[in-house]
This record gives sequence, structure tokens and C-alpha cells, in this order.
Amino acid sequence: MAEAADIQGTGPSPARRWLRRTITVAFGAPLLAGLLQAPATSSPAFAAEDATGSKTVDVSLDTLAPSAPVEGDTVTVTGTVTNRGKKAVTDATVNLRVGPQMTSRSEIEQVTGRTGYRDDSDPAPLEDAPTVKIPRLGPGLSADFSLSVPVSDLGLDEAGVYQLGVSLTGQTSDRRYDRVLGIERTFVPYQPEATEKRTQLTYLWPLISSAHVSAETATDDQQTPVFEDDTLAAELKPGGRLDELVSLGKDLPVTWVVDPDLLASVDAMANGYRVKDGTLHVPGKHQAVAERWLDALEKAVQGHKVVALPFADPDLASLAHRGKDVPGSLEHLQSATALAGTTVETILHVQPATDFAWPVDGAVDPSIVAVATSAGADKVIARSDSVRDDLSYTPTAARPFSNGTTAVVSDALLSTTFEGDMVRTENSTLAVQEFLAQSLAITLEQPEDQRSIVVAPQRVPTAAQAQTMATALRGLSAKRWSQPSDLLAAAGAKPDPDASTAVPAGSRYPKKLRDRELPVQAFRDMKTTRDELDDFKVILTAQYRVVPPFTNAINREMATSWRGQARAAALYRINVLEYLQTLTEGVQLVDKSDLTLSGRSATIPVTVQNKLLQDVHLVLRLTSGSKNRLNLNGERYKELPVKISGGHSQSVKFSASANVNGQVPMTAQLYTEDGTPYGQPMTFTVKVSEITATVMLVIAGGVLLLVLAGVRMYSQRKRVAARNAEAEAAETDDTTPEETEPQPESGADHEAEPTADTPREPEAPSEEPAADEPEQPSDPTPDTGPESGNPSGPSEKVDR
Repeated sequence: MAEAADIQGTGPSPARRWLRRTITVAFGAPLLAGLLQAPATSSPAFAAEDATGSKTVDVSLDTLAPSAPVEGDTVTVTGTVTNRGKKAVTDATVNLRVGPQMTSRSEIEQVTGRTGYRDDSDPAPLEDAPTVKIPRLGPGLSADFSLSVPVSDLGLDEAGVYQLGVSLTGQTSDRRYDRVLGIERTFVPYQPEATEKRTQLTYLWPLISSAHVSAETATDDQQTPVFEDDTLAAELKPGGRLDELVSLGKDLPVTWVVDPDLLASVDAMANGYRVKDGTLHVPGKHQAVAERWLDALEKAVQGHKVVALPFADPDLASLAHRGKDVPGSLEHLQSATALAGTTVETILHVQPATDFAWPVDGAVDPSIVAVATSAGADKVIARSDSVRDDLSYTPTAARPFSNGTTAVVSDALLSTTFEGDMVRTENSTLAVQEFLAQSLAITLEQPEDQRSIVVAPQRVPTAAQAQTMATALRGLSAKRWSQPSDLLAAAGAKPDPDASTAVPAGSRYPKKLRDRELPVQAFRDMKTTRDELDDFKVILTAQYRVVPPFTNAINREMATSWRGQARAAALYRINVLEYLQTLTEGVQLVDKSDLTLSGRSATIPVTVQNKLLQDVHLVLRLTSGSKNRLNLNGERYKELPVKISGGHSQSVKFSASANVNGQVPMTAQLYTEDGTPYGQPMTFTVKVSEITATVMLVIAGGVLLLVLAGVRMYSQRKRVAARNAEAEAAETDDTTPEETEPQPESGADHEAEPTADTPREPEAPSEEPAADEPEQPSDPTPDTGPESGNPSGPSEKVDR
């Protein structure tokens, strides 16, 4: 940047004429005072203008047209004067003051910082120029003005940058003489003819926003993304910030600098999205808005150069100063860089440049340059207030750094011109005139040499700032001292041999920027999320449903847009990690109650539950706390592969052998197939209660006795039933009338059957009790209570 270079020109300048007038007044005033014999304490009819009270009235310049006049034009200045004092202003006049010509860029900067009137540097009002009379202006009141004057009456004798002042001169009740009560200054860039060598000017047009998409997706096949909020739609709507950038940029000679995450987010909206609403996800309502914006952007970038930043615009300075020592942090930058080109090309159908890195405010040091180039970028967009040149002129932007990296050093004054509140018309007008004046001053520093200048404005310009930038670029459309270029051409321009090529030391990095960097804990949180994602993805059969959303979310956690929003950034990181943990906990062991093992061998079931929507594959390990008491196939532990369908549970059975009675603690643990523990272990107790051979014999004998007793009881019941039947038959015979006694058949072969009178053979004594004796119970009372349908106690038996 030029600090003291003279702007080239020939012939007597208005500055010299103004200086001669000042000297004449300085030497003539004492003589005139002596001739008039005026007392020292008297008030003159027209007091000399000084700084006293020069801030009483606020002078606001709303328009200056044309912004870069040429011969034959008429310059019109409009604005407002407002009385900020407590007393009324009377007999006021609004007039123009032109000159002197600015001799360096630093002088333009000094004039920009002045507020009150200074009679040693501000010129006198234009002679014979139109004025605006304001008879009275009460406290707090305002009045509009409009002044028009031909360029020929401005005294612009040669090409250059001139100071233009609008002042109000008047009186107040406490000081009854005319004095300057308010002034506003701006600049008139005057270059009626095109210069022989025009400055090549590259203007970056950034399309960057904050993070809006969460790590969550819907459960449908399209994996509909879930947004943290719906605020992005407001930027995309007509009149919104991003809408203005596209609408204005399509007609401007700019280089588009795009964050691929913004494109991916809007593309997701256009294809259907959901928005968080408390614990619910509701459908997004601005799909048409996103479609319209993407269509307009795709048309706007045609024929322009497009530069793609790493995905989500990572904060390179924070990564260099706070994150590079956290393992894996640089890998995030590499993945963000790899994703940039394909994202832009897929959505906008243009091939972007991906080898540029843009640290915050162009501030660099060795660590930032090293990190910026670690992912493949070989060009760094720096700024001249970081990479300083000890030169009397503004050198070409490109210059090689010692490590082989090309630095594209943007001009600090031009790049910061449009920061601040551009909603106020006055601020916008002054910014435009300052930008045009500085750009002309650069060309006039060395009119015989053509140089390449880069302007890198604020990363996220407001709609008003974008409109002001567009107005300034239109002011250069005549191409009398500059011509448009692009960033790729600027990076390839021939470097100035006298320009600095040293990377600034880390101690020179601005403290105000360092204080707003992401903390080390942010990168530790990212590492935790990445590690858990790596452990989780290996069990999945459809990794594509999980890995990309979380990888993109981790990239968003490094975004430059989090600067100054520490709480919001921490909350976003927490939400990402908690959602990942919710998914990982969807695959877990089902809690198991204690078991009782009766016998030498048995199977022990362990249940694994999968709540995910896809199949998973793991290894389940069951470990015995005492191999001597209970082993698994002769070993202390056993592993079995497990594959569980989405939304299902599976019971895995382990064969176990008992050696000694007692309680054995068991531990079940899931592992990934590469041996990494997955989830929390589950513990339970197996109670071994072995049954010996003697006990089995006793039990068998008891069972046999019970069977024999049952057979005996059955026989007794059968005999008793037969005897009772015979008795009933005999009683029936006694009650029947006697009939003729039948004669026995003849024949010796027949044996006479005994009659009722014939004595019978005595029967063998019966073991059955007499009929009148009391019967024994037919079914002895059981030793145990009735079978219950209630659950068993805390101990669970296993199958043998």
C-alpha cells in the first residue's frame, strides 16, 4: 500500500492556488486590521472560520452523482442538515468546498477520519457556486438540501482525487456571527480520459453463510436432512442477503467465492427437508424458495470464475493455533477440501478452483500458511495489513512465499471500505466515493506500470453492504483507470520484485482475531465425535446412511462463522455427539437376571437388541469370572459372531460346563470385528448347584416307592369294588320267590353243583378290610403346594 506517494500530474494544481490564497489572507489580515484600527475584543462582521462549534450541525450526504464525473457533467449533491445543538441556528448557508487535490493514498485515509471543520486544511467555499439558504433551524430539526454545479466550475484542472466538502455556515443566539457549524467531506475522482496503463482489479464476491444443517436425517430412503432452524430461507427470499448477492453479482465483473456447504444446504432444501421444532421434526416450507435461488445462481455464475472454499469454510487460524495438535484435526480439513470441488460441480455444473485458502481477514503467520496448504491449497488469500510492504506505491497482489506458496495479497483499504452500517444512505455514499478515490490513486501512483490489485471484502456482507459494493463496481464500469480481472489471473500475475515475500511472524497476528478463535476444547470434541463414529460405522451394513451426515457435521463444527458465537458453537457440537451416541446405543445387550445352573453342563443365553433401521454385525464375548468353577468350552471366555436385522433382537447361546458349586460372575461384552469394545459390558451371576450320583439314587428310590404305592392303592380299590358288587347281587337273590326246584340231570358224567344248602369251601382269608371297617385315604396329601403361574424368584434356571 502506498503511504506517501505523490500522484503524478502536470501544470498548476488547485492545491497550489488554494495555498496562494491562504498565504495572501494570512499576510493581509494583520495589515487590514491595523488600517481599520479595530479593537482586539470586538466581534468582526464575519468571523474567521475555526473549529469552534463545527459539530453543532450534522451534515449528511445522501447522493453524489455522477460518482466519477468527466468534462461536461454536472455534479449534484443532495443531503440533510440536522441541528444537534440546544440553540436555534439562524441565517445559515449550505455551500460546497472543493480542493485540494490528494497527493497520496494515506492523505485520503486521513481526510476520511476527520470530523470537525479545520480552517488550516479545509478549502474556502466555491466562488459563484450555488448555495442553499436556511433562515432558521431549530434544535433537533432537519432540512434537506440539493446543490448542482458544472464540473467546469469545480476547479478540477487535472486528473486526480479531490476533496469535496459540504458545510453549513450560520449563527447561534450566543454567538452572533457567521461560522462553520458543520461539515462533511468526501472525494471526487476525476479522470476524464483513460490512463495509458489501467490497474487490473479483481473483486471477490463471497457466498458464505453459517451452519444450518444438523447431523440428523429422517428414516426414509432419501434420508431427508433435518435443519437446526429455518433461518436460511430468510436469506434466500427476494430481498434477502443471499438473494441480493446473486441478483447483484450476476451483472458484475467479480470472482465468486463459494462455500460448498451453503450450496449443499440449499440443494437439500430444494429436494425436501425437515426442521427441528423442540423434540419433533416438522416439514420445511421453503422448497420453492431454494429451487428459485439455486436456479438463479447457476445462471449467474456462467462465464465467471468460481472458487470453492473447503466444505463449511473451516477456520484455518483456529485450526493452526488451537487445533493442529489435537490428533485428527488436519484430517477434517483434508476431507472438507476433497468434498468442495465435487459439491460445487454437481450443483452448479461449473468446474471451480479448489486450490485457494482464505484465512479470516487475510491475516497469516507461518502456522496458518502451513495448515492452509496441508490439504492441497497452494495459494493463500492474505491482506496488506498482514503482509506489509515498505514501498511508496501499491505493488501487485501476487507474490511468492518462501515455502513455495503463492500469496495473493488483497488491498486492506479497499477490502474494508464497505464494512459497517451501509443501511444509512450517507455511509453508503461516502464508502463508494472513498473506494473510487483509492482505486484511482493506486493507478496514478505509477501510471506507467500496470499492476494487479485484489479486493477481498468481508466474508458475510449484509444486503445493504452488497448493494453498496455493487454501486462502487458500477462506478468503475467506464474503465478509465481500471479494468476487471479474476482471482486466477491475479494469482498468476508477474510479482513485483520489490514486494515482500516473507511470512509475518506469529507474534504479529492480531490479538482481536486470536481472541475470537475456536477453543482447543472444540477440536477435542470433534475428535471424540470422530472416534465414536469410526467405532460405530464398522458394525453397519449401510454406512452411507450414517457416515456422510456426521462427517459433514464435524466439518461444520470448524466453520469460520462460529467466531464470536462460542455458546452456539458448543451447543451444535453437543447436539451432534449426543445424536451419534443415541444411534450407537440402539445396538446393545439386554439386561439379564442371575441364573441357576443345575448340572454339569448347560447353555447360557445372552440377548442383543438392534433398534437401528439397518443390519449390524458384531462379535459377542462371554467371560467367566472363575474358569475353575464354570468354563465356556474349556476356556475362560468364548466369542460368537452376531448379525442382527434392523429392528430385531437375537438371543445368542453359549455352552457352559460346571466343575464346582458356587456363584460365578459373568461378563458379556460386544466387540467390533476388529476387536474394539462396543458399548458397555453387561454383568450377571450364575449360581452353580451340581447334583451328585448318590443324590440321584436317593431321588430315584423315592420315585420308585411312590410308583409302587400307587399300584398297591389301585389294586385295593379294584378289589373293594368287586366285593361290593357281589354283596349287592346276593341281596337281590334273597328277595326273589322260590320256584320249583330243578331236577338234576341224569348221567354220572355231571357233577352236582352245590346248592344253597350245600356247604362251600372256606375262602382264603382276605387282606381287604371288612366292609364295616373305615377305608384308608385314596390319595395321600401332597408334600408341596399347588403349582403357581406366577414368575419364579430372582434366580433363573437355564436349559440343559
